[in-house]
This record gives sequence, C-alpha cells and structure tokens, in this order.
Amino acid sequence: MTIQRICCIGAGYVGGPTMAVIADRCPQVQVTVVDLNQARIDAWNDPDLSRLPVYEPGLDAVVGRARGRNLSFSTAVEAAIADADMVFISVNTPTKTKGLGAGQASDLRWVEACARTVAKAAQGHTIVVEKSTLPVRTAAVIKNILEAACDGEDQRTFSVLSNPEFLAEGTAIRDLEAPDRVLIGGDDSGSIDALAEIYAHWVPQQQILRTNLWSSELSKLTANAFLAQRISSINSIAAFCEASGADVREVARAIGTDSRIGPKFLNAGPGFGGSCFQKDILNLVYLSRHFGLPEVADYWESVVALNTWQQHRIARLVVQKLFGTVTGKRLAILGFAFKADTNDTREAPAIRICQDLLEEGAQLVIHDPKVKADQMARDLNQEPASQVDRLSGIGSWAEAGSVEDAVMGADAVLVLTEWQHYRNLNWQALAARMRKPAWVFDARAVADPAQIKAAGLCLWRVGDGEG
Repeated sequence: MTIQRICCIGAGYVGGPTMAVIADRCPQVQVTVVDLNQARIDAWNDPDLSRLPVYEPGLDAVVGRARGRNLSFSTAVEAAIADADMVFISVNTPTKTKGLGAGQASDLRWVEACARTVAKAAQGHTIVVEKSTLPVRTAAVIKNILEAACDGEDQRTFSVLSNPEFLAEGTAIRDLEAPDRVLIGGDDSGSIDALAEIYAHWVPQQQILRTNLWSSELSKLTANAFLAQRISSINSIAAFCEASGADVREVARAIGTDSRIGPKFLNAGPGFGGSCFQKDILNLVYLSRHFGLPEVADYWESVVALNTWQQHRIARLVVQKLFGTVTGKRLAILGFAFKADTNDTREAPAIRICQDLLEEGAQLVIHDPKVKADQMARDLNQEPASQVDRLSGIGSWAEAGSVEDAVMGADAVLVLTEWQHYRNLNWQALAARMRKPAWVFDARAVADPAQIKAAGLCLWRVGDGEG
C-alpha cells in the first residue's frame, strides 16, 4: 500500500522533529501531529518559528517549509487517526515511580492509552508504528488491544511495526536527514515496505534495515545502553586521572585511535542525561531480572550507579575546594540543559549537582541560553529566590540573564553544559567580577585553562591530574 496520510500522536522532542522531516521530504504525504496539550500545539503553530516548543538547530527551517503545506499540528486526535493510513505513537515512556517495577520499568500508561484511542478511532486498514522507546514485546500489548477492538463484523485491520528513533538531541535534524540507519521491525512485509517507501525518499535502501519486532525494540535499548556505558567508563577513568596525575583527554585520544574502540563518546564530563539513556538502561535491568538474568542486570545497573556517583562527586569536590563549605556562597552555574543545542533538561547532570549544592546551603545563580526559569523550578522542586540571607544556611537559586550577571560576586563558576558560548568567555573580565579567591569548575573541559589561570582563578577540570 502507498501511504497518503500520516498521524503522529505526541508533539514532543521525537514526534515533532521526525514528522517535520518526513513532511519536508515527502510533500505528497499529509502529516498531522496531534497532542492533547493545547499550549504545546499552539507553540508548534506559532507564526514566530523561534518560539517552537522544541529547540533543535535547523528545526525552524524545516517546519517553516512544510507547515501549512502538508504538515499540521492539532489537538483533534481521533479525527486525525480516522483519516490516517499510518499512525506513529511517539509519547513519553518515563520510568515508573511507584508500583511493580518502580525505579526501573517503563511506565506504559500513555502508550496503552494511545493504542486504545487508535482502536476506537481508526478506519479501514491502519499501520501502527511504535516510535517511542519501549520495552521488548510491547508490540504484543498494542496488538492485543487493537485486535480486541475488532469484533466479527468489524472490517478494520491493523498492523504493528517498531521503528525506534536513534536521534541525538542537538543534532536531531541532521540525524533525521542523514541517518546511520533506519530500523523497521515487524512481521507484515507489506506494512514494512510501506514504511520503508516513506524513508526511501531520502534514505538509501541499504541503510533501511528490516528485523522482527522484538529485535527492533531491543536494538534501541541496547544502542543507548552501549553509549551510556562508554560515558560511565570514561568518567571512571577521569576520576582515576585526577588522582594519578594523568590527563583523561590524552588517554581518550590514545584509545580513540584504536579502530576497535573509536573516538566517539569518550569525552569525560558530569555524566549522561536526557530522556533515554538512564531510562533505557533501567528498563534493561528490569527485563534482565524478569528473565532470570541477575548478573546481567547488576552489570547494567552499575553503569547508572557510576553516572550518579560522578554527579555527586563533582558536588562534593566543589564543597571541598571551597574550604569545606558552600553555605551562603554564591555559585554561578553555566548551563542547565543536559547537553548543548537543546532545551531539554530531563535527567540533566546539572539537576543533581545543583540539588546537592542547595542541600549544602549554596546560593546558585543559573544561566542557560535556552532553558527557562519555570523549567528549572520544576526540576529543582524549588522556586527561585533572589534575596536570601547568606548565613541562613538555606540554599537558594535565581536565574541570570547573562554570564556576567551570574558571576557577579560569585565564589565559583561551574560549567555544566558545553554551550559554544561558554568556550569563548573573557575570563579576565569575569574574574574581576568575582569574590577572591575564586574557582572555576569546568565539568565539560570547554574553557581555556591558560586563560583561566592567567586571570588569577583557581581551576578544576574534569579528568585533569593537575587540578
């Protein structure tokens, strides 16, 4: 079958950019992105493309070309499903916070709700595509719900495919337009071919991989687990470098030239964040225990444990360097997003580091070029406060409109996100605004050590044995 109308349920970091690129590259296909969040849909429809709810370099241009032509955003969920030949499910699947599997298993309530909505509203033959990151065999749950909706006289039919996303936030548009591979899992060759035909408008056929459903679902979890493992591994070596006098960047360069290892994901830092890495590994841990593989579960759980340790370690190190206390001290936090070129803060290392410092009584002033104060407040579970008694022992935070405002009177600067702007700061000018002795804690190793030291500032840099 040839796909003429696509509906995507979920207008978030995956659904919005993915559908925008499909619409851009397939002008003959009508693409509708639906979401129950009216404010989010309004933002996608805002004439000012700088106000899109998702920040990704290049996304505004793609949306600008396709929106109003064959790309639309709506809250009319059931109507869009009824019109569609193919429905993508691209909703959030966070880790459960309570009940069976709490802290590890994925919360599939929204996926199930989507499946039931599709079962109610779909017409004719509908291909349902898993786009969210899901546990292995979730497709079976979706299939059961869809099949149960069809009685003996119902002429509707469904096919379920797995088409996991392999996007890196900050480079999502580039990843979508020139993917390493597109993975399609299913047991209906006709439906697989129909989805492959969509991608074939811009992706070479040899990069469109076909697997069974379960292999496709597991491939997504495994890819994220392997990438996260590399980050935890290099961060463990960074701590060893600091203790032994080695430089983690020199070690990373040396091992990265080994063709068996390669150079990617060997940048030491404050740990991994984002919506997928921790969630997917914990899901893998839960599934491993469910299938009676406790040693496998323990192995992958240690990757998450080391990531958490790294963030606590950085917070403790700040306290130690600042004479054993940060109570009442002003600390400038540069970067709150989990990585550069995104406004996503899910599982951002800055959250745990800031929470530890607030618990110690620090006064934080946070600057990030894309993350808004209301998002910081939700993540820190604390409202901002600009005027606080320094000696009260109560930790507080406030937003800064610029780096210069953030460092005014600060005892230390913490670089927690690798924004390009932070690579080119005038440390001589910033040092003049700080209270001496002053420190720079460069958790991303983006600043020039010589400039920082020339400005009279003390420096700790992740993985630097001279720190």
